[in-house]
Amino acid sequence: MISRRFLLAASPWALTVTPRVARADGNFSHFLAQFRAKAIAAGIGRATLDRALAGVSPDLRVIALDRRQPEFTQTWAHYAASRLSPARIAAGRAAMARHRALLRDVETAYGVPPSVIVAIWGLESNYGTYTGDFPTIPALATLAWEGRRAALFTGELIAALRIIEGGMAPSRLTGSYAGAMGQPQFMPSAYRRYGVDFNGDGVCDIWTDTADVLASIARYLADHGWVHGAGWGQAVVLPPDLDAAHAGARRFSEWQALGVAPRGGDFADPDASARLTLPAAGEAFLVSSNFQVIKSYNASDFYALVVGLLSEKVRG
Repeated sequence: MISRRFLLAASPWALTVTPRVARADGNFSHFLAQFRAKAIAAGIGRATLDRALAGVSPDLRVIALDRRQPEFTQTWAHYAASRLSPARIAAGRAAMARHRALLRDVETAYGVPPSVIVAIWGLESNYGTYTGDFPTIPALATLAWEGRRAALFTGELIAALRIIEGGMAPSRLTGSYAGAMGQPQFMPSAYRRYGVDFNGDGVCDIWTDTADVLASIARYLADHGWVHGAGWGQAVVLPPDLDAAHAGARRFSEWQALGVAPRGGDFADPDASARLTLPAAGEAFLVSSNFQVIKSYNASDFYALVVGLLSEKVRG
């Protein structure tokens, strides 16, 4: 699954600059002909290709948005403040209460705490209220044609076609400008690998079925190594003389011996291993292996930190 860096970062209608298409041979029809040959060689049926690619054309909004990813254009202070708003926290607490029984069942199945599942749900789609309305096939075709990461998006486009071959209508596949679909914002390859039909109705519906959405998020984290019962990390205060050479992983108790102190309370598990991350001056966190699991969902430290912090706030 590619990084959740590919979430919608801004309204496409607010863009005023038309992006320059990077490909020198920017003939989209030529690209589609080449892609069809690759897809057929990969086992995609001609009827599926005809149905899915009919009328597809490049969408320059997709390219513009792909080059404005917020993890690379915002400071930690702005990034965190915009995602840890009182409204998002309140909505997360309400979601925790509303789906308490379901979340308990999902935790039993996958060992991932409800608060972390809800935090990711909240960041990816504002608890299912905003999933993006870009058709997935044209978005992926545009990015595969544009060429900056052609191999990546070509593979995702083929994965999306496999979903269609499995019985899903092309019109059902919608999401972000970069092909991340539904409430969990899964790329097509992740949908095929980690999507869960948790309610047993025969369809993995990550667009409208809350049970499937929450279970799919949990399965993704579990399959990437989530350690049940372990936290994600803690905010800490550093001593002024801490040597940067101590930045590697070590036990919380060893960090404490170096003068690192938890910001409020105690270290939850002194024997657990943690590494130091510094998102901004005056901000420090010791983070565990579960932090790295969150980063498998989105490779940004900013994102993983906000998931951890939001999970604490929605838990209350």
